[in-house]
Amino acid sequence: MNPSANPALPSPDPAADAGLVRDATDRFLAAAAQLDEAGVAGPSLLPGWTRGHVLAHLARNADALVNVFAGLPMYASAEARDADIERDAHRPPAVHLDDLRETAARLDGAFAAQHEADWGRTVELRNGVTDLAYSLPFRRWIEVELHHVDLGVGYGIDDLPGAFVERELENMARRFSGHPDLPAAIELRTEDGGRWHTGAPVDGAAGTLVVAGSPTALVGWLTGRSTGGGLSARDPLPTLPSL
Repeated sequence: MNPSANPALPSPDPAADAGLVRDATDRFLAAAAQLDEAGVAGPSLLPGWTRGHVLAHLARNADALVNVFAGLPMYASAEARDADIERDAHRPPAVHLDDLRETAARLDGAFAAQHEADWGRTVELRNGVTDLAYSLPFRRWIEVELHHVDLGVGYGIDDLPGAFVERELENMARRFSGHPDLPAAIELRTEDGGRWHTGAPVDGAAGTLVVAGSPTALVGWLTGRSTGGGLSARDPLPTLPSL
């Protein structure tokens, strides 16, 4: 897949999305504030990462998006990104919280500093991916919501806001559409009649695999936060590309 052809779902109002990021961040911080040293050092739901890794990643991601707004590389390199997360993962809970609050405030300031024309400019993200600046608040919202789930502290897929689930379902369908590592043609169906095509183009000979379930169950599967519980399909669910 051409990395520049992976835009996020268009955001109708990036300033409103910035407000949603603030709300999600407040909920994430409230959860993180309950962690003691053992909790921070304990395993997250992401293989190989402790909760401290998740906290460090979210802080460093905020700084990375500030870099993007400033026209700088998102990260110095993939290796530097990974090293920074590993460096910061083992800090005391209070240090994590201060870092998360400070970096979130810097990013919120960057959102607030954008003029209407600024949102339409092209920005470069990781691995050569380009998008329009208006996608950045929504991309950050995704980071905060899904990594809140990854903390494994009682906030699950079923707790995600309905508005987020609706947009992330469409976003993930777009993301996997035409992906070379997903050769199956898939139709996603929700209980309320929603339908999205993703994966390979529809092939009349091979047929389309219909995967049906609630929007929340579909988002859990598409984002790698579930193995597909609550979904139905005539064949085993395909292995999705890594995010």
